[in-house]
Amino acid sequence: MLCYNKFGGDIMKKIAVMTSGGDAPGMNAAVRAVVRSALHHGFEVYGVYYGYKGLVEGKIEKLSRGDVSRIINRGGTVLGSARYPEFLKEEVRQIAVDRLKAFGITGLVVIGGDGTYRGAQSLNEMGIKCIGLPGTIDNDISSTDYTIGFHTALQTVVDAIDRLRDTSMSHQRCSVVEVMGRNCGDLALYAGIAGGSEFIITPETGFDKQLTLDAIRDSHLRNKRHAIVVVTEHMLDVDELSKDIEEFTGYETRATVLGHIQRGGDPVAFDRVMATEMGEYAVELLKKDIGGRAIGLSGLNMIDYDIKEALTMKSDVSNKRYGLVGRLK
Repeated sequence: MLCYNKFGGDIMKKIAVMTSGGDAPGMNAAVRAVVRSALHHGFEVYGVYYGYKGLVEGKIEKLSRGDVSRIINRGGTVLGSARYPEFLKEEVRQIAVDRLKAFGITGLVVIGGDGTYRGAQSLNEMGIKCIGLPGTIDNDISSTDYTIGFHTALQTVVDAIDRLRDTSMSHQRCSVVEVMGRNCGDLALYAGIAGGSEFIITPETGFDKQLTLDAIRDSHLRNKRHAIVVVTEHMLDVDELSKDIEEFTGYETRATVLGHIQRGGDPVAFDRVMATEMGEYAVELLKKDIGGRAIGLSGLNMIDYDIKEALTMKSDVSNKRYGLVGRLK
């Protein structure tokens, strides 16, 4: 559905922007870029509040340039977010399509992870041109080198490891640190390298308990004053591993689960710039009447893939760095 402006003749499209799934630092920068770029190109632009749930419930408001002022440096998402498994049902998605059509909205920019992408793919197949931006701290979208929020979360984890190392060295301890990532070990891997951790356990490395214990005991026998073990969440019980390390190696050991502290905070400059460029790229695609694409970063270049392809791609970025970890222990 298209609408005519008050002068008649010129057709102005309406597009919307939303954030979905877990929040990630830099989402606000992306929202700001979409809104301001869209207005620059003559679009009317709307914000969908609270993800797909808000879309179905009709929580859609027109946005102005001023509505996105002073948010580029803020963490979280001013549009809010929500998990909404009901969106898997076709009849629920049809309600969302009807909501958008009632506003005359023909294009939608969605910012989130793989679940968000799947929702966008479905809406695109139902006639709403959708563009996906990768917003997740896990860095588990394989169609992009980095996701919005990853570098900020990484810095938060590295800061925590640096602080834990101070205490570990002072007390000759081993610290086991659990970080987020779901099924992707990038956050643990990059933080482990940047934090100088001796041992990194991720879905990509797998976990051999005895080999890990032997390596940590060897470290202790070589009179190392401390050890840091970084673990991707859901792989093991870090409290149990800490007990096993202490009993087997002689290191006094403590476990730390960083949890949702990794998600919040002001985005670092990299996330702000990348999110801004991605938001502008999304509007450029919609201006060309292109939908069904997922935007990513490849080297220094913005790229886009079919959303279906983006969801099935496999990443080898982490694999290139595991040899480095072994050489630096």
